Amino acid sequence: MKSSRSRSRSKGNRNRSQGNQGGNVVNRVFDSSGPEGKVRGTPQQIIEKYNQLARDAQLSNDRVAAENFQQHAEHYTRLLSEAQREIDARREEQERQNRERQAERDRERAERQEREASQAAEQHAQPEGDVAPQEGDSNLVETPESQPKPKRSPRRKPRPKPEAQSDAAPSHAAPDGDAPTGGDDTPKAAE
Repeated sequence: MKSSRSRSRSKGNRNRSQGNQGGNVVNRVFDSSGPEGKVRGTPQQIIEKYNQLARDAQLSNDRVAAENFQQHAEHYTRLLSEAQREIDARREEQERQNRERQAERDRERAERQEREASQAAEQHAQPEGDVAPQEGDSNLVETPESQPKPKRSPRRKPRPKPEAQSDAAPSHAAPDGDAPTGGDDTPKAAE
């Protein structure tokens, strides 16, 4: 047989463990000391057992025992309903927090999309070569890639090359009736 000291320690340990498992009442196993001995099980199992014992006591016309069993069943019914209320309250609180977090994420996403849309609109409104300074750009180093490319001047048509010279004809005719010139740009006398 166990000593009284050992029993008192185990009761203290049992009470502490029950306090730590407050939310787990639905699945926790209890030892119930009823009028006809111990009943062990989850609250739902204990309720069913006491209800069965109450029916048996009524069938045997023992109203006192039946009432006693019903009171034990009622105790575990209240315990179970309280635990279920706590679980439901905890679940509702969690769902509320999840909805708030989701709403915050949606707001942040909408703000980010608005910011990106306004930045895109600003970029389309500015000429390509001009880059407006953005916040935080003051510490950036200018690179050749970020500089606008210089515009090229339009290409000129190539000059026509002189045709091969022949002895009989001058190399090119002088405009407006001027005298034909030689290679040294001095007027030549007619031959």
